[in-house]
Amino acid sequence: MPMILTDLPDGFHDDPWPHYAALREAGAVRQPDGSVLLGRHRDLEAVYKDPATFRSDKREVFAPKFGDTPLYAHHTTSLVFNDPPLHGRVRRVLTGALTPRALAQLQPRLEALVDGLLDRMGAQPDLIEDYAAAIPVEVIGDLLDVPRAERGPLRGWSLAILGALEPAPGAARLEAGNAAVEAFLAYLRDLVARRRARPGDPETDVLTRLAADPDLSEAELLHNCIFILNAGHETTTNLIGSALWLLDRHKAARGADPAALIEETLRLESPNQLGNRQTTAPVTLAGVEIAAGTDLHLCIGAANRDEAVFEDPDRLRPGRPPRHLAFAAGPHVCIGLTLARMEGRVALARFLARHPGYRIVDAERAGRVRFRGFSRLTARLG
Repeated sequence: MPMILTDLPDGFHDDPWPHYAALREAGAVRQPDGSVLLGRHRDLEAVYKDPATFRSDKREVFAPKFGDTPLYAHHTTSLVFNDPPLHGRVRRVLTGALTPRALAQLQPRLEALVDGLLDRMGAQPDLIEDYAAAIPVEVIGDLLDVPRAERGPLRGWSLAILGALEPAPGAARLEAGNAAVEAFLAYLRDLVARRRARPGDPETDVLTRLAADPDLSEAELLHNCIFILNAGHETTTNLIGSALWLLDRHKAARGADPAALIEETLRLESPNQLGNRQTTAPVTLAGVEIAAGTDLHLCIGAANRDEAVFEDPDRLRPGRPPRHLAFAAGPHVCIGLTLARMEGRVALARFLARHPGYRIVDAERAGRVRFRGFSRLTARLG
């Protein structure tokens, strides 16, 4: 059966790999709405590296999905779903804030945060709620200097907004996503006003840096703050959780280099499973003629297990050359990839140092197509 994103079979979220293998074999699968799903590494890489032919702007694509709603305003203003000039303006500001110097200053705080979470961890924790999700919320909260007492709603808002990006989100998810955008914007308006009254250090405070940039409109500022919190939170949570889950299944690999383990987790259990582009001209991909204006779904999870690129692709093999597309490629390559890798490496290394014999006793998938991870991951540490 061809892989149809809006009609996936039971059990897909637990085991999508046979469907991804069939997708790679087919090369491209037309969807009922006329869009095209791609799954081969070489095709995704070609799309990512040709922004002139494959645009990221989603105004046309998202209009029928979201209508005139807060979700539409958010997703069509954020960095990831835009092309120049907005993409370049926001990326420039963020790149200046995520310098090697800034990340080096952040690492001791990250290590202290992780150690504190481990100190407070019980004998049978939920490794998502108690660990994987707590790390990026605090890290991104620190980058934007969000007061600690005000960080409670951030994860819930993020999950609701990103959940609405599913291929078939349904009315309940759309309602929750719109409410989350409105609540997030109201909070950020107040936070930005306070920061402008008392600016922080622009070298380390991303919000101060963004708020002072004359090239950003107020809407661009607020929506890209939401984007930073969302993008830096959900995918990194999934990365850490999936790494711990993989090492429960592959205990012999626990002694490998944590950085290499993170790279294999990014490949095998890509936190973001789907990307999107739209064609600006007629093209042929995987032997299929595709008209201009066609929406493309880029199956990162399939491409990262492509046997044409990765030997024995379904096997955990730390130390492979990092050819995966978990962070995309080209001009839209993930701006936070170095930070995500650092968070994953520190979280994994320090957890294994404390609990080398841990076991996963219960796991629940988040049940989403675009973002792959767990909503619960119960472990026994003793």
